[in-house]
Amino acid sequence: MKFEEAVGRLEAIVQRLEAGGDDLEAQLKLFEEGVALSRSCEEILGAAEGRIEELLGDATADVPEDLGDEAPGR
Repeated sequence: MKFEEAVGRLEAIVQRLEAGGDDLEAQLKLFEEGVALSRSCEEILGAAEGRIEELLGDATADVPEDLGDEAPGR
C-alpha cells in the first residue's frame, strides 16, 4: 500500500472511531488496523528520511569545505 493510501485509510478509521456507533469488537478491529497502518507509515517515512539524508550527505560531500561555509543563510 502506498503512503498516501495508508494515510487516507488511517484518517477514515480515526473518523469512524471518533463517530462511535460500532460495537466494541468492531472498534478493536479498526484500532488494530489503524495501529498496523501507523507502523507502516512510520516505516515508509523512515525509509524516505534515510534516502534524503543519503542524498544530502552526497550533496554536501561534493561542496569544497571553504565554499560550504559561505552558503546562503550562514
